[in-house]
Amino acid sequence: QVQLTESGGGLVQAGGSLRLSCAASGRTFSPAAVGWFRQAPGKERGFVAVITWSIGYTYYDDSVKGRFTISRDNAKNTVYLQMNNLQPEDTAIYYCAAAVGVSGWYNGKGYDYWGQGTQVTVSS
Repeated sequence: QVQLTESGGGLVQAGGSLRLSCAASGRTFSPAAVGWFRQAPGKERGFVAVITWSIGYTYYDDSVKGRFTISRDNAKNTVYLQMNNLQPEDTAIYYCAAAVGVSGWYNGKGYDYWGQGTQVTVSS
């Protein structure tokens, strides 16, 4: 079993930055991809970014392109989400998830493991 633990959330003013971490523990961690999702109050959980574990291919939702950067440290079994120029609309609970398969990365259906989430609040 794989456990994912997010950290790094908090309260920040608009224009500020945060770096989220997603640490994996448990059995040998070698997913196909790790993604970040977010869920704002009253909204469905939505895709933010994804990175493939082997070659580091990345893909972002249009709403975060140019502001967020996803990266990984394979030796530490950790994926990061650097978030710059945060805006109030980025306020949400952020979740990381790991996918064993190669489909469903963007709609969330392809992930096998999910973290518990970390709150990001951006004040105006």
